Amino acid sequence: MEIDLSNREKATRSCSFIKAKVVEIAEKTKKIGQDDPRRITHSAKVGLALTLVSFFYYFRPLYDGFGQAGMWAILTVVVVFEYTVGGTISKCLNRGFATLLAGALGIGAEYLATLCGEKGEPVLLGILVFILDELFSKSLNAAAASTFMRFFPNIKRRYDYGVLIFILTFSLVAVSGYRVDQIIQLAHQRLSTILVGATTCIVISIFICPVWAGQDLHNLAAANIEKLASFLEGFGDEFSRFLGDEGSVVASKNDKSFLQGYKSVLNAKATEESLANLACWEPGHGRFKFHHPWKQYLKIGVLARKCACHIEALSGYVNSRTQVSSEFYIKIHQPCIIISLESGKALKDLAAAIKNMVHPCDAETHVKNSKAAANELKSIIESSSSLATEDLQEIMPTLVVSSVLIDIIKCVEKISESIHELSKKALFKKANSTVTPEKQQQKQLLHFGIVKPINDTDCDHVVIEINGTSEDNSSARPTNKDEAVHM
Repeated sequence: MEIDLSNREKATRSCSFIKAKVVEIAEKTKKIGQDDPRRITHSAKVGLALTLVSFFYYFRPLYDGFGQAGMWAILTVVVVFEYTVGGTISKCLNRGFATLLAGALGIGAEYLATLCGEKGEPVLLGILVFILDELFSKSLNAAAASTFMRFFPNIKRRYDYGVLIFILTFSLVAVSGYRVDQIIQLAHQRLSTILVGATTCIVISIFICPVWAGQDLHNLAAANIEKLASFLEGFGDEFSRFLGDEGSVVASKNDKSFLQGYKSVLNAKATEESLANLACWEPGHGRFKFHHPWKQYLKIGVLARKCACHIEALSGYVNSRTQVSSEFYIKIHQPCIIISLESGKALKDLAAAIKNMVHPCDAETHVKNSKAAANELKSIIESSSSLATEDLQEIMPTLVVSSVLIDIIKCVEKISESIHELSKKALFKKANSTVTPEKQQQKQLLHFGIVKPINDTDCDHVVIEINGTSEDNSSARPTNKDEAVHM
């Protein structure tokens, strides 16, 4: 009886374990589909392509025309149908041209080998296969691990699959031709079925719910810059925590997602390079012309990762628990927040310009504002007498944050220049000018100091605080008696 109960218990545990695994797999499958519904569509497109090329076996007329070579159409669909249009076209063209070239060379090698007689034919074929494999393959054996084509990075990056198919096709045609009499018919059938399979993949990939690598690269560049902007805009509240501002602490604890978004920017290099390589194969689509400057996105990505590295340094201080209330920190607190906010606004405008494919217009103003705050910060640090009296260990984190913020301004300026270059090369549209008189007056005031607009909902006037300016310019003073300026 005890043995029976033990077996039942084991069986119950096994059933529970299997059930839990099935539920886990189902949840993962559902999550993958929800993260990107295009994956489900892609699976259906592959199934459709396989169904169409399978007619070479299902219909007798097609089978009589191609025979067993019809299997190469099915294999072509399985191998070349990629997630993006660029990936599919890249593999199809590589496979088609490599098959055509290798087939022609294989037939030529077979014809040349027949001139050497029955004994010399296999020897010559073996030598030709060895030479071509040595030239084009990645590795032949332990003695020939390094190959000639690996010294050409551009060929390896864009035509590596074609080189592989060239080796395979040439070897099959040359070697099988030694035993097969109708070598030309064999090569013709194989090339025809491969072209049919590749054409089917290209047509379905382009005209049925296409996934463009260029569009994904474009969206990725805008999203990465927007993540950097979100961190910098939220850094102001977090930086106030060092001063012991509890209100800012409570507000910043509600949503900490901006503290982690920049990390994906640091790891985006491989994805950007892959998408840019695939986008070069794609035809013109939507707002992207055939000669769209995809390489410019790689330059923007390099600058964005450099900015993300500086932000990672800021993140270390955001996550610390130390609160500072020194006199030096109080002095530089406001300029640091202005730099962070203005840099974040500049990046957000640049991200919107990429997303909407318009010339960035307001980013330059925010960069100038952040530079003005940086100049004030430098003057405070140079003229501060508290550096000699306060504990160096206490003010060092604040000095580091100030230095990093100044470096971020330089990165933002370079990103802005790179995006302006992209807008010129890609012929972005000009943004509509929607500057109101109040906004124009605010921009003029920004040239004379650090301006902090405050909207007072309880009154009808607007209060503007100007800090860090030594110039007395009458043009910066409001003429309306309903406006008040506190110096």
